[in-house]
Amino acid sequence: MGHQPPKDVQESAQRAVRWIEDDKAGKGFTDTGRRRASQLADGKEVSDEVVRKIQAYFARHTVDKDAEGFSQGDDGFPSPGRVAWDAWGGDAGERWVGTIDLD
Repeated sequence: MGHQPPKDVQESAQRAVRWIEDDKAGKGFTDTGRRRASQLADGKEVSDEVVRKIQAYFARHTVDKDAEGFSQGDDGFPSPGRVAWDAWGGDAGERWVGTIDLD
């Protein structure tokens, strides 16, 4: 069964795609992050396996929200961490995958 990314998740990923194109992602940004941003930005359904990966990403990277440049108005916005966060669906993506129970 596929999971359709909500519109706000797509919008976060679309913003990340623009930032990636503007070289805001940083040197450590991965091909996986690029693929995820494109997949979510296009509104493509994602598998249970991808939902698990997104859940794991947010579990690992919540600390990035405390870094400088994460929030609009901060120096260095958008930080590479913020670009990656939005590539995976942003706050909307974190909420979305949090509602999906795969067990």
